[in-house]
Amino acid sequence: MRKPSLLITAAAVSALGLSAALPAGAAVGTDTSALRAAVTTAGVMEHAEAFQAIADANGGTRASGTPGYDASAAYVTEVLEAAGYSVRSQSFDYEFFVVDGPPVIDAVSPNLDPWINGADAGVMEYSGAGNVTAPVTAVDLVLPPTAAPSSSSGCEAADFAGFPAGNIALIQRGTCTFRQKADNAITAGASAVIIFNEGQEGRTDLISGTLDPTQVSVPVMDTTFAIGNQLAGLVAQGPLTVNVNAAVHVDQNTTANVIADSATGRTDRTIVVGAHLDSVDVGPGINDNGSGSATILEIAQQMADLKLRNAVRFTFWGAEESGLIGSQHYVDSLTRQQLNTVEGYLNFDMVGSPNFVRFVYDGDGSAFGVNGPSGSGHIEKTFNSYFSGQSLATEPTEFDGRSDYDAFINAGIPAGGLFTGAEGIKTAEQAEIYGGTADIAYDPCYHAECDDISNLSSTALDQMSDAAAHATLTYAMSNSSINGTAKASAKAGGSSDASEFRGSHRIR
Repeated sequence: MRKPSLLITAAAVSALGLSAALPAGAAVGTDTSALRAAVTTAGVMEHAEAFQAIADANGGTRASGTPGYDASAAYVTEVLEAAGYSVRSQSFDYEFFVVDGPPVIDAVSPNLDPWINGADAGVMEYSGAGNVTAPVTAVDLVLPPTAAPSSSSGCEAADFAGFPAGNIALIQRGTCTFRQKADNAITAGASAVIIFNEGQEGRTDLISGTLDPTQVSVPVMDTTFAIGNQLAGLVAQGPLTVNVNAAVHVDQNTTANVIADSATGRTDRTIVVGAHLDSVDVGPGINDNGSGSATILEIAQQMADLKLRNAVRFTFWGAEESGLIGSQHYVDSLTRQQLNTVEGYLNFDMVGSPNFVRFVYDGDGSAFGVNGPSGSGHIEKTFNSYFSGQSLATEPTEFDGRSDYDAFINAGIPAGGLFTGAEGIKTAEQAEIYGGTADIAYDPCYHAECDDISNLSSTALDQMSDAAAHATLTYAMSNSSINGTAKASAKAGGSSDASEFRGSHRIR
């Protein structure tokens, strides 16, 4: 394990001058070049390789609640304590959703070939378990679909007027959350629920949705628009009986966040730097999110001996893959007074994607119309100004609820960060700018067994770790406030009728 090599004081940092153009209000006089030189790709890879070795020794996974996660947390703790941080473990209980067998949707009368787990049939996260055969009733469908999202199928209790108790509810994706649709159906007496995609461009495939904890009492399946539309047509022609099978259960698990505080700096203006430490259960999670965890661990090591103006808290979140649970637990654990001491949050989730793009969160809402709390635009400009000074292009990415910034922006804390892409498809224009291959995913191994140590771009890690180090030190040495308030766009603020995701799963 390498020792921290950066031994410079706040005065020395200030005396070095600017290394990149920064927005007004940033840490004027802060040169981050010494820290960036100390934060190396080899150092990041050393930690990523440790996470791979941990996964190899623990059944190929580092998912929360498993020995692989516990060993990852122990490794991070050892490195941080050796560097001189005050480290604590914040444990919490949560529901871990487990799929025990392939989900099935099977039209038995009239008889059709069953649709089984994969491209055609899925089970929503936190669905109930059960094997149900019953008639199907369509609920307020909009076919053909109009603008997206427009279908309010299942969103109102009135949609279920006259619903035959014991039937399976066929519901269309649309304007409200899957949980709201499922709860209304269950209240109306549905024995199971099938939710199909809405049907517009980009809303045709399997949904991969979540109902959020807690688990509901009946099976809730999801399927494609094509299959939902076919089922709706069969219902319109006459009685349709379908079998659905959701072989699932929920484990009550305990896991923990790892939280490390710097030895110096004003604690009333703490900068929180975070990455989720857990993987999905099917693989080692070395890009998602060993890359972010390894990056901030390397930064923490290399700036451990700095005399900081503002305190820095490095956080490694558990149970992100179960719905951002660790970061939400942390924010929920803070009093209002403690929340007011958090100056801003920097998030690093997937920063080594093999077919990468340099994405920066759209804090001011100029690209997507969805801004974070006041000050989030300042963080975005800090990243963009740094990359511009390095002659590196960037693109904005939306605050859509897919990562651990969510709890912070909901609490009115300015947030920002970096991302190199997941299952999204790289365009030809992006391939021209960033290199790589058009028409395939930014990370072809996203949430898969092959997300191992070979699934990292050293170029992405090099560039993104430097940018992460720059922003971390910039705000650690800043004289001015990031100026956070509780104001944000509804979607960025996490309102359930606007946010699209809860972690990696869609909520509506």
